[in-house]
Amino acid sequence: MKVCIAEKPSVARDIAEVIGAKERKDGYYEGNGYQVTWTFGHFCTLKEPHDYTEQWKFWRLEDLPMIPSSFGIKLIDNSGVQKQFKVIEQLVQHSEEVINCGDAGQEGELIQRWVLLKAQCTAPVKRLWISSLTEQAIREGFQKLKDADQYNNLYAAGSARAIGDWLLGMNATRLFTKKFAMGKTVLSIGRVQTPTLAMIVARQKEINAFVSEEYWELKTVYREVEFTATIDRIKVLDRAEKGLAYLKEHPFEVTSFEKKEGKEGNPKLFDLTALQVEANKKYAYSADDTLKYIQNLYEKKLVTYPRVDTTYLSEDLHPKIAGIMQDLTPYAALTAPILANPIPKLKTVFDDKKVTDHHAIIPTGIYPSNLGMEEKRIYDLVARRFIAAFYPECKISNTTILGKVGQVEFKVTGKQILEPGWKEVYANDVTPKKEGEEEEKILPVFEVGESGPHTPRIHQGKTTPPKAFTEATLLRAMETAGKQVDDEEMRELLKDNGIGRPSTRANIIETLFRRKYIEKRKKNIFATQTGIDLIDTIQTELLKSPELTGIWEGKLRQIEKGEYAMETFKQELIQMVIDLTIEVKTSNYKVITVRPDQPEEKEKEKEEKPKKEAKSKEPKKAVVIAEQQCPKCKAHPLRKGNTAYGCANFNVCGFKVPFEVFGKKLTDKQIADLLAKGKTGKIKGWKLPGAAGDTEGKLILNKGFELEVEKA
Repeated sequence: MKVCIAEKPSVARDIAEVIGAKERKDGYYEGNGYQVTWTFGHFCTLKEPHDYTEQWKFWRLEDLPMIPSSFGIKLIDNSGVQKQFKVIEQLVQHSEEVINCGDAGQEGELIQRWVLLKAQCTAPVKRLWISSLTEQAIREGFQKLKDADQYNNLYAAGSARAIGDWLLGMNATRLFTKKFAMGKTVLSIGRVQTPTLAMIVARQKEINAFVSEEYWELKTVYREVEFTATIDRIKVLDRAEKGLAYLKEHPFEVTSFEKKEGKEGNPKLFDLTALQVEANKKYAYSADDTLKYIQNLYEKKLVTYPRVDTTYLSEDLHPKIAGIMQDLTPYAALTAPILANPIPKLKTVFDDKKVTDHHAIIPTGIYPSNLGMEEKRIYDLVARRFIAAFYPECKISNTTILGKVGQVEFKVTGKQILEPGWKEVYANDVTPKKEGEEEEKILPVFEVGESGPHTPRIHQGKTTPPKAFTEATLLRAMETAGKQVDDEEMRELLKDNGIGRPSTRANIIETLFRRKYIEKRKKNIFATQTGIDLIDTIQTELLKSPELTGIWEGKLRQIEKGEYAMETFKQELIQMVIDLTIEVKTSNYKVITVRPDQPEEKEKEKEEKPKKEAKSKEPKKAVVIAEQQCPKCKAHPLRKGNTAYGCANFNVCGFKVPFEVFGKKLTDKQIADLLAKGKTGKIKGWKLPGAAGDTEGKLILNKGFELEVEKA
């Protein structure tokens, strides 16, 4: 038998259907010479410190740094994982060939390789590498199976990343916690997490230190067009008033009139970060939610593989574009002009040199039906961006008029769209004007040398602080390692040294929220006092510099390309951890307290400020529930939905606790008891199906992790 291992049951089902393994068995499908089984996310993880030595079970400064002589892996402590792993292990040991059908990316490669390593696989391994889950893509993928060794560098990069995160995270977190934390506070340090927090803290400090100043500008209206003086902003009102008096004594004279025609290039196709940025700007979706929605669309076969960092397509896709366009029937009115002519092979869209493992995110052409509002919106973003890439460029006219009043020079600019081109795809969108962008307005024709009366005035303004990060601007900053870059081409060049990977950035931001190092106010992200204190305590620039972390990311990319040795990267990190440990052990700085984690502090506050404590009590409990691990799969956190708390991996795991059950609305305490102890206290008034009248009893989680009432 040939054994195929997919990363999810749903993907295994799709693959089994295509290759004819239609008989359902316990933990796999079988048929046509194939057995198709699955993992569900990470089955294996790097061993924890206490797995190497009993001594590392305890958090002690004298035991640091912890550097294992070699790194080992272990199965996650979860009954579901262990049961499914036994199925995989047995199938693999009796197979003639194994086909790795894991997610076609670095993380997917690592997950599957670790499982095969743990299962002691000796059979030859092939790799299914596809960019979408459509029947055609799966069929073509099986016709062109790759040799697993082709992806050894990808696996090496995944291993190096995991080991790097372990070395730095485990050691630095214990180091800073034991040296600087109070009580039960844990100071979490991470290779990507800490420099991301450092960027937010730096911006926060700029905002906090900002002092707004008043300023005045001179403006004047000539022939119904308002001009602005090109001199520096005036800081003293008296000077502005003198300037106004001067302007009233002289006529306005036009010194230059220039009209240039230009083009606005089409927007690039989406990579994951650009999609998350756009969804945050347009719909205020978090990066994590956008990743979840696009992943669902991928699994529904509606879009191509989403965890990508390229905005280009491979050249061999060119012949397929017309077919995909034709299948986008909900967008027929927009695709008709493109399909009227042969699809152009645009250099801005097709470039093999800019595509590595996968191409940009595009629709597959399968009709999108039965989508929820969020998924529909994300699909629409992808579909319109795909269509817009093949439209003509937008033609514009830029007008600049210069003038003077006496010795004071004035200027006005205007922009006019001559041919909308790709902007027709977004005709109904309202796009907010960027700061400093010219108004889209038609300016009349002026003659150089013409002169006449004008109406001057003083405009009063206030300087504004730097803008707080939103998830959109934070994602961009992570992508460019903190460099402010608006140019698309420049951004492409910096991607190799961005911090984090497109697929992990959302999780990093979520971790910072969960640790209470950052918080959200409307769309803006702010550092909490704990987050600021933590960054202030870290004196080692290496830990908090986005640029230096970006250099590590660059090295991981090089490992992926086979241009850098994994062992060298590991030794560099070990040396860094040793140096960091010595430096921190001998340093002095103030201790840090995270208030919500201090029970004594809470009690004290309760006595002093009973009203305030009562107000803030409920949301704190809700947050705690959402942070807990799912009791069923023990591999994912719980998330708060509209009607229930459920496993973040609900589609696979299926665990949830509704807010209302058997006719009773559960309190947060009752839900917390249910999760921690498996049951609530006695409750009256349950309305059980088939029972006459109300029932009293405890709500319990049974062995199948379902809710039932244990009668009193």
